[in-house]
Amino acid sequence: MTRVIAGLAKGRRLSVPTGLGTRPTAERAREGLFSSLLSLLDLEGARVLDLYAGSGALGLEALSRGAAAATLVENDPEAVAALRANADLLRLPGAHVLAQPVERFLAVDPEPRYDLALLDPPYEQDVLPVLFALRPWLAEDAVVAVERATRGPQLAWPQGYCAVRSRRYGAATLWYARQC
Repeated sequence: MTRVIAGLAKGRRLSVPTGLGTRPTAERAREGLFSSLLSLLDLEGARVLDLYAGSGALGLEALSRGAAAATLVENDPEAVAALRANADLLRLPGAHVLAQPVERFLAVDPEPRYDLALLDPPYEQDVLPVLFALRPWLAEDAVVAVERATRGPQLAWPQGYCAVRSRRYGAATLWYARQC
């Protein structure tokens, strides 16, 4: 069973799995994310990596705003079904859905390189190992955005990332960095 969230265009509604396993990024935070990204990179033609993609709202939004390709990685079967349904509904070229754990995806040789990485893991998950594994996948000067709980600890970026900013949206805080 799925519930719906506001769509990307023309009043379309995106499917989201029910239950607590998938926590979609709130519409306000999603709008804030893409407003912030406008000052950090040109999405036109960008390659986007959406890790812990859930419903795919972030990666699909990037495609709707001009990204050339988005790889959406999700492991939860119900979320993958919703993600595939959303990609089919929106018919945005360049969406590539991969049903596998993020850690397994990042363990192979990086090809291609990505200009933007979006991470929305479970709030309780330690993201540092994922950020270390992500570095070889990033293009020079790539932007990384990570969603974490506002009440959680401040994100300490590992070596190789230069913090840019953070923005709070209620229960979620978005943290931005560049590969440096």
